[in-house]
Amino acid sequence: MGFLHDIGKYILMISSMFTRPENLSMYAKETMRQVYQIGIGSVLIIAIVSTFVGAVTAVQFSYQLLDIGLIPMWWMGIIVRDSLILEMAPTICALLLAGKVGSNIASELGSMRVTEQIDALEIMGVNTTAYLIGPKILGGLIIVPFLIIMAVGLGIIGGGIAGVLGDFFSTADYVRGLQDGHEAFYIVIMLIKCYVFAFIITSVACYQGFYVKGGALEIGNASTRAVVNSSIVIIIANFLIAFLLL
Repeated sequence: MGFLHDIGKYILMISSMFTRPENLSMYAKETMRQVYQIGIGSVLIIAIVSTFVGAVTAVQFSYQLLDIGLIPMWWMGIIVRDSLILEMAPTICALLLAGKVGSNIASELGSMRVTEQIDALEIMGVNTTAYLIGPKILGGLIIVPFLIIMAVGLGIIGGGIAGVLGDFFSTADYVRGLQDGHEAFYIVIMLIKCYVFAFIITSVACYQGFYVKGGALEIGNASTRAVVNSSIVIIIANFLIAFLLL
């Protein structure tokens, strides 16, 4: 029953964002602040991780497939590209953002709830879900796809550098693989994952922080629940998208 109760509260929280809209200019300013906070604050870690994920993918597949002659060398470009587009970049970046962005959102809203700032806004007649939660979700939907697209590009570059330095394949073979057999629908699947994951990360974190009860200790617990729950939902959503669309 507790799970169903949480699902119901979550749905009511999302629906309440649209019941009494506030000043749109105020939303726009807060949304851009969230875009900057989520995007700029996450660029470095996404760049580092995605580059090395691409490098590891290239090295591992090269070691296992090229050395025993199962595939031609230029296929490594296809493998690295499609692995990053379909799975590595969206899922790994989403899990990273769930840990970094999700915990920050839950902590911020939890602190506001514990210090009764949210109660004060509600007394003044402000639609707190629209003002506090809406811009965070919208900001995530705007910037997370750009972060994941950047991760794909850096992962491809990292895979090429690692493969060439490790003498697994030549630059010409890698570029040939990148240009060959491209499926445009894979990009569509990646973008669907981007928006679904962005919504999960921000909305689950907002839910955990917005409904914190207790003192400062509960803020830390809410942050932990936000990371764990959003990670689980991301993995389930990733499977469902792949199962239904591929």
